[in-house]
Amino acid sequence: MTKSNGEDARTGNRMERFQQGVRKRTVMAKKRVQSITKEDVKSYLLRNFFVLFTIIAVIVGVIIGFSLRSYHLSYREVKYFSFPGELLMRMLQMLVLPLIVSSLVTGVAALDSKASGKMGLRAVVYYMSTTIIAVFIGIIMVVIIHPGKGSKEKMHREGKIVQVTAADAFLDLIRNMFPPNLVEACFRQFKTNYEERTHSAPVAVNESSVLTAIINNVTEAMENLTQLKKEMIPIPGAVNGVNALGLVVFSISFGLVIGNMKEQGRALRDFFDSLNEAIMRLVALIMWYAPLGIMFLIAGKIVEMEDMGVIGGQLAMYTITVIIGLLIHAIVVLPLLYFLVTRKNPWVFIGGLLQALITALGTSSSSATLPITFKCLEENNGVDKRITRFVLPVGATINMDGTALYEALAAIFIAQVNNMELNFGQIITISITATAASIGAAGIPQAGLVTMVIVLTSVGLPTDDITLIIAVDWFLDRLRTTTNVLGDSIGAGIVEHLSRHELRNKDAEMGNSVIEENEMKKPYQLISQENENEKPVDSETKM
Repeated sequence: MTKSNGEDARTGNRMERFQQGVRKRTVMAKKRVQSITKEDVKSYLLRNFFVLFTIIAVIVGVIIGFSLRSYHLSYREVKYFSFPGELLMRMLQMLVLPLIVSSLVTGVAALDSKASGKMGLRAVVYYMSTTIIAVFIGIIMVVIIHPGKGSKEKMHREGKIVQVTAADAFLDLIRNMFPPNLVEACFRQFKTNYEERTHSAPVAVNESSVLTAIINNVTEAMENLTQLKKEMIPIPGAVNGVNALGLVVFSISFGLVIGNMKEQGRALRDFFDSLNEAIMRLVALIMWYAPLGIMFLIAGKIVEMEDMGVIGGQLAMYTITVIIGLLIHAIVVLPLLYFLVTRKNPWVFIGGLLQALITALGTSSSSATLPITFKCLEENNGVDKRITRFVLPVGATINMDGTALYEALAAIFIAQVNNMELNFGQIITISITATAASIGAAGIPQAGLVTMVIVLTSVGLPTDDITLIIAVDWFLDRLRTTTNVLGDSIGAGIVEHLSRHELRNKDAEMGNSVIEENEMKKPYQLISQENENEKPVDSETKM
């Protein structure tokens, strides 16, 4: 009895302490709310003006888009209407090339090769980990929800798919890493094309049939001896678009060389540093126009949409499955990963990225969003410039979590639509291929559709069935891009936390070198001061 009474008393004390704590927190929260003045509200609105303005622009864009659908605008009218949004895309894409080169060169040159190597290794481990996690989330979601039930005959098809073999796509990726012409890499990238060629090939024929044919018709016999064979031959080609991968490889190599040149490389380092600063100031100007451009981009895309009725049934279930998968990765996995590594509140960090995330949603391009992502990370979240300059351009090129998740999920969805049961080996093949294909995907709108061909080919699925999901891809592509940008940004935060010791050591070295430089200058300063002191004395003696 005594023991139970003691336990009851302890429980009662705990409850009292808990209730007191709740009361204290409630009182403090009330005091905080009461202490908020008009000046506090005004300063908050000014600090978050761009974010609030962009959110309002997205909402207004959606409303305008759906309102104008009833007017059935022609294709020309839609293009004219979307023109302000097109201008924003062109402005952002204009800055991508100089930003990637200048930021990577200065970021790598600011660190020694050892520190750059460690930072690069951490970034690559993070990229690979999050991409593999995203692929498995996509596979688990599509297997559990099973959106591909039913037949594909009733589903709407849209667009045309360009065929490409997995081997050629992989070789193109390596070729683009080493562009033979840097100027051409600024506006074109290598892509294998296919050409149909015919050549004659001997055929095995029966001797008795040949003799019979000779007797009947000599010409017919000659035609039977040879037949034309058609074959698709890969030939070198190119497509318009910045070869970001080639520029990234060159910029990292160039930055490492400049960093190792010490004093000799200072002029180049200063040049690229100034170029990067100038580009960031241009970004600050473009950010004033960004909300307006995003509003017209979203409204124009909604007006341009085909009949909404095609997005139903299996396709609606597929869309929901992709959205759930992306939300789990973006809202659960990435913030949890950030918290486990840094022990900081991930939502405060994500709050500083809202402008970049909304821009990604509007532009549907992680490369075009890159300038805004730089500004958000450096100014709002205070991430070290040496980290952002190194991690972000590489991440925008090779880290595509949303794309990897989508490709794995879409491949299994197409298998379900075709009533094909995939074994464990085929699912593993899809996961590996989706991870590799996402690395090769360009940071441009709907790049994931091109690499989808590789994933489907790897397990023998019909590539023409990609046309079944094109109807909703414009919308899902925006969500994928937002997830990609979030993954890159959180990666920058994690790499900065893990590299803090190397950054401190580098700062200390820089501080010592400045002190040494000043110490070296002191004797000369003393001599010059002595000379200056001697001058008036000489004049006085002469007087």
